[in-house]
Amino acid sequence: MVATLDLIIEEGIQSVTFPKIFKRANVGSSTFYNYYNNKEELVSELYKSVLIHMGEVIMTGYDPNLTIYERSRGILRRMVDYGLSFPKEILFLEGYSDSPYIYEEVRNMMNPAMIEIFGIIEEGQRQGIVNEMDPMFCCHLIKGMVATSIRGYLGGKYPFGEEQIRQTLDACWRAIKV
Repeated sequence: MVATLDLIIEEGIQSVTFPKIFKRANVGSSTFYNYYNNKEELVSELYKSVLIHMGEVIMTGYDPNLTIYERSRGILRRMVDYGLSFPKEILFLEGYSDSPYIYEEVRNMMNPAMIEIFGIIEEGQRQGIVNEMDPMFCCHLIKGMVATSIRGYLGGKYPFGEEQIRQTLDACWRAIKV
């Protein structure tokens, strides 16, 4: 899977072929075909694996007893940390979340972090501190702000130190709060 992820980030999903994967992973085609029947199956499994990993990392140390603001900020901060620690994974997730190479049921999967952020948004709406908007839209709005900030940094467009991270998290909160 690592070889596939590396190739997708380096060349783009359309350019990745099985022979390239075999060569990069140093595996034979027969071994590979024991696990995957086609490119879509491979890319879907990679996407699922990365999505689950992201959720596990983000939920590490999560405290459900904090305020709505603290919980949302904590999850988004851990998303930043995840993106900075696993840049290829965040670039893959953000770049290919709508790809036809990924099976629809996998694209629509929600990891524990996504489920939690939906719960936080809905709870915040009930308490009157989060804007009444579609929770999916709200989630994508703040997740997109974080992912775009990370992608810009990884692309060398600007620094992304503690001050820029704080600014990003503040902007996310301002985007959803009443």
